[in-house]
Amino acid sequence: MAKIIPPQVLLDAYARGIFPMANDGEILWFSPERRGLIPLDERFHIPHGLMRALRRKPFEVRRDSAFREVMLACACREDTWIDEVILESYCHLHALGFAHSVECWDDEGLQGGLYGVALPGVFFGESMFSRKTDASKIALVALVADLRERGFKLLDTQWMTPHLRQFGGYEMPRRDYHAALRDALSGVIPDADRRQTR
Repeated sequence: MAKIIPPQVLLDAYARGIFPMANDGEILWFSPERRGLIPLDERFHIPHGLMRALRRKPFEVRRDSAFREVMLACACREDTWIDEVILESYCHLHALGFAHSVECWDDEGLQGGLYGVALPGVFFGESMFSRKTDASKIALVALVADLRERGFKLLDTQWMTPHLRQFGGYEMPRRDYHAALRDALSGVIPDADRRQTR
């Protein structure tokens, strides 16, 4: 098994607005000057074309049924920051109940999805992929609905992209983001060691 980043190191980093990425065998840590976020209130926007797709229900949405497969699919691209250390570290977080996936399935198998890390009140989206049209978008809509239902305050996307802006995604200066993160977490940082022994 690959060496992993200790789960408590990962959770403490996320609680401080820091996340890791692999680069040429080295783990680098990031805290962007401008943080990408997707709103969980009425500002969240579903494009018209996607609304039509949602009505057709082309996929069955599942949660946490294929976490490793989602990560491997997200890593299957020419330029990836998901190496074996990142893969095994987040699969371990998943086993402890801190990392989650949302997946879109059809009769031909897994067609898209996303994964990320959940702390109390905050979901940190890590990556997403699609093998069929709209699969990752439908997974994102399902995630937002789930986070709203559970009373989450922030959906962190790390950086903002044109793909995410179509959903109402926006950027926040790092200082403001850190304040919003502290407010959302309310000082609660989960104990991975305690979760592991339950």
